Amino acid sequence: RMDQALLLVRNELPAPGLNLAARSGSCHQCLYQFLAFIPPSNESLSQPGTASVMVDTQHPLTLLLNSSVGDRDLCKIQYHFGEFGNYSLVVKTLSTSTQTVSCDLIINEGPINSYLPILFAFLVYMGILAILIAGRLLMKIDPVRNWVYKKLNPRATDRMINSELGSPNTTDSVNCDPAPQSWSTGSRQRLRSLDTFRGLSLVIMVFVNYGGGKYWFFKHESWNGKLHFPSSLLSRFVFIMGTSIALALGSMLRWGSSKWKVLRKILWRSFVLILLGIIVVNPNYCLGPLSWDNLRIPGVLQRLGFTYLVVAALELLFTRADSGTWEGRFPALQDILPYWPQWIFILVLETIWLCLTFLLPVPDCPRGYLGPGGIGDFGKYPNCTGGAAGYIDRLLLGEKHMYQHPSSGVIYQSTIPYDPEGILGTINSIVMAFLGLQAGKITLFYKDQPKQIMSRFIIWGIVMGIISAILTKCSKEEGFIPINKNLWSISYVTTMSCFAFILLLLIYYLVDVKKWWSGAPFLYPGMNSILVYIGHQVFANYFPFKWKMQDSQSHAEHLTQNLTATTLWVIISYILYRRRIFWKI
Repeated sequence: RMDQALLLVRNELPAPGLNLAARSGSCHQCLYQFLAFIPPSNESLSQPGTASVMVDTQHPLTLLLNSSVGDRDLCKIQYHFGEFGNYSLVVKTLSTSTQTVSCDLIINEGPINSYLPILFAFLVYMGILAILIAGRLLMKIDPVRNWVYKKLNPRATDRMINSELGSPNTTDSVNCDPAPQSWSTGSRQRLRSLDTFRGLSLVIMVFVNYGGGKYWFFKHESWNGKLHFPSSLLSRFVFIMGTSIALALGSMLRWGSSKWKVLRKILWRSFVLILLGIIVVNPNYCLGPLSWDNLRIPGVLQRLGFTYLVVAALELLFTRADSGTWEGRFPALQDILPYWPQWIFILVLETIWLCLTFLLPVPDCPRGYLGPGGIGDFGKYPNCTGGAAGYIDRLLLGEKHMYQHPSSGVIYQSTIPYDPEGILGTINSIVMAFLGLQAGKITLFYKDQPKQIMSRFIIWGIVMGIISAILTKCSKEEGFIPINKNLWSISYVTTMSCFAFILLLLIYYLVDVKKWWSGAPFLYPGMNSILVYIGHQVFANYFPFKWKMQDSQSHAEHLTQNLTATTLWVIISYILYRRRIFWKI
């Protein structure tokens, strides 16, 4: 099968036989898992005992062979098997006098290179990009442009070539789909870098949700550590939502909306997002028709809706219609000091998270446990997945109202439900959105000063990176608070915020400062993010987003299907953009 190899074990030793166990290199402090019993060779040692097993190829494995009697370890081998490879492990005695045992791993049939489809897909998309760039450069040549004018409608052609794809005329709205209006009341130009940032995150999220070609590195990390693509997607979405809140609220208040009117819109938008998440985008549909007995209450849209409610209301309470220069003792901190009550509120929230995480007693679990449970921590705490975070969700929501297939179940074999969008983690998603809000305030207070904006983005990125280094000790597992997307640990928030500030800086410089890039094609889904997100979930199993494969064990076929589906949503969002259709809540 995909991500597996065949291992044939040949035992040339006499009785009593061998036990083969394995441990994944990505499984921290895990128990060895039994794979097979290998019978001994016959009495004349002419016929070795054999057993065949399927081994995982996603991560390096440590194989352990020991005697079935006495539990004596004979050999330990670390190896990273290749997909669809065929291997033999030969166990024999080198010296009968010293009873020295050798374990030799032999490659019978070499593995395939399962990463070639990624290279091919990259070359195809780069070729398409090169053709589009070449076409754009050709359109700058007068004879070519004149010929196009003769063949096409001159007005439409001129708009297509020269208008940088235009800007939709939208009314101010407290939402994070279309980016807020520009900084000055006299201009209606959009800040394109926000839409591009959001669209980039959304496109990758759609690709990953569709399967990511079934590659392991396009899946969520089982627990602590490595930041795969999926680990940063929702966090970036939360971050840019906070940025959009700062700009949208200021814009609405400058255009004369009262705070009560804005608050009603905030409440309505939050309610609709939460309702859509519970009713429309609910993974527990795979259990059958939804009922209250198995309704998943937490979720991505639910977390976005509640986070939006808290951060938008907090900003509305302290925002000013006029974002001019602050008349205070420290003008360099004008985007921070006037809002000290907000910072106190966020610090109180974070203190609550820390206290609940490390001080709340959890039955049959050590206090402050942050592990995955299952076979992790040498199997001592199998039912402690997520520590206090999992316990609070099970206590307040009930196991049937949580996510039933957490990523920790794959490597760590945890058996109890755990919800990565649970209650306790929502506190840190609010912190993440608040840091994004800070990025929005920077663009407001330093409008028309791109150097100031970029320098502050760099400073914030460095500060967040330093905090992450302290919290994690620059280690995957040994820090004070490891980076963990499932828990939404504070180190995860600071690390993702560091990356978000730097990425937003780069996109802002390319798109809004130098205008070297229009933001296409990510601009289009970024301006219709709610429609694309909900649409890709609802139509995930419909043609042409999914079709019956000839070989379901082929990365190439899965990658082709997932890239096609993702590209179709980009095309749909472009068509909607050209027709000025934007779904806003």
